[in-house]
Amino acid sequence: MGMHVCSGAMLQCSFGVAPSTFMVLPVNRTLTSNMPAANIMDHVPLVNILPFGMCSSPANPTVASATAAALGVLTPMPCIPATATPWVPGSPTVLLANMPALNETSKLICSYGGVISVLLPGQFTEMIP
Repeated sequence: MGMHVCSGAMLQCSFGVAPSTFMVLPVNRTLTSNMPAANIMDHVPLVNILPFGMCSSPANPTVASATAAALGVLTPMPCIPATATPWVPGSPTVLLANMPALNETSKLICSYGGVISVLLPGQFTEMIP
């Protein structure tokens, strides 16, 4: 069983250079350890998913153009998350606002090829399957 993820969790992208803080808006009106609880639909860029410092993904258009300008030397550029799909798989047996709740083993895919994972769930008292 994994921990239930809430607002304030620490996230890491495989192409990012720094961790980021997960922001969950209190629209679901459910708390875990006195923090807004997350479900798989909390994936909106720059609302829920904040930048990870610099991005080094060659699929990112800004990185690709900066790398081309540097004659092929990989040149990281500022991260702008592009998360169009929900977290997977979530917790299928625990629903939050009719969607699976988010546990710490779930992953989020960035459109530029990065895999976003949970480093710290934001709380350590409530477990979900």
